[in-house]
Amino acid sequence: MKHVKAEIITIGDEILYGHILDTNSQWMCQTLGDLGVKVNYRSTIGDNEEHILKAFDEARRRSDLVFITGGLGPTEDDLTKPCLAKFFDSEMELNEKALEEVTQFFKSRGRELNELNHGQAVLPVKCEMLSNKVGTAPGMLFHENDKVFISLPGVPLEMKYIIENEAIPRIKELFHMPVILHRTIKTIGIGESFLAPKIQDWANNLPDHISLAYLPSLGMVKLRLTAVGPTLESLKTEVNDQIEKLLPLAGKYIFGFDSDTIEEALGKILKERGLTLSAAESCTGGYFSHRITSVPGSSSYFHGGLISYDNSVKVKKLGVPADVIEKYGAVSEEVVKYMAENIRKELSTDIGVSVSGVAGPEGGTDEKPVGTVWICFADGEKTIAKKLSLGFRSRSVNIELSALAVMNLIRLQLGPEY
Repeated sequence: MKHVKAEIITIGDEILYGHILDTNSQWMCQTLGDLGVKVNYRSTIGDNEEHILKAFDEARRRSDLVFITGGLGPTEDDLTKPCLAKFFDSEMELNEKALEEVTQFFKSRGRELNELNHGQAVLPVKCEMLSNKVGTAPGMLFHENDKVFISLPGVPLEMKYIIENEAIPRIKELFHMPVILHRTIKTIGIGESFLAPKIQDWANNLPDHISLAYLPSLGMVKLRLTAVGPTLESLKTEVNDQIEKLLPLAGKYIFGFDSDTIEEALGKILKERGLTLSAAESCTGGYFSHRITSVPGSSSYFHGGLISYDNSVKVKKLGVPADVIEKYGAVSEEVVKYMAENIRKELSTDIGVSVSGVAGPEGGTDEKPVGTVWICFADGEKTIAKKLSLGFRSRSVNIELSALAVMNLIRLQLGPEY
């Protein structure tokens, strides 16, 4: 069963200029992938007839299914509809169903149709109208010589409505598609170049119909398995079997799957074990606590924290001896140990963590350059401190990586789930 080869063409100068972010294509790729449609090309074209027609011609030659977003508004700079009419050599005429729907749209809002909006009901004769119940621009489907073009409004709400309610049912009628299953395995604490050799034999022995992609992001690496086959249930069984084979090789680094976040995974462990947590933060300025408390129900395991940004707060509120700070500096193993141990005692939690570092872009020294960070875990029985050398990165990146490292330190000390 062959893949349906698809592509997405986005039309609009505003996207080329960077004034609007193209979130439509990302959503469409995910939605179509779940449907079994493989998107091979994505392109953005400005409001230029010659360039639009050229893009249409290239898409027709290399793809089975072409999605076009944008350029369906009522003004003269919206060129998609006239370009499609020209491309498919189609006359334009008033579509009565489209007129009825756009009239009802305005009527329901206590407004009358003007001449420009009336023009949105004028469509190429060769297209099949796709209803838009949440906006004024109908979608259009052209089917010619086994090629399908689907034109959609650029407004995300309208685009999503037409795809889900109009386009997908028609695509299922026009194409016979395989089942595609995606599973994402999320890892932390190891870079792509170090992870790949550990799992190389496993990756090399994956069945031909299951492919692996490495998707690195800040502080993490996602492993995406994509399986293609006749039934969803058989694919789920096969992919789960492959994940079981992966766990002995990379289980130490795996914190979750698919939409799981590290803070959710950590919260789950703390909740299941009935453990409580508190935090003393310096360079992260509360970002660690923000991530932890972004999880619903986190109040059951996170008691609170203290942002000890100035050294005086470390001394007065966390009991770090002033002479220790003077001797070793605020960014040191000795200081973060005091911070973690004392926040745990102060807030009466099972676990206390701390972080202190040079976030940058200024403040570094030869001994402690920007990106030098110390983190610590304390549970009353052991106190574990770790030095991070994050390099000369941006301030926001150093803060985020520090918070992720603290979460991973807790996870590792409690024992990875996988």
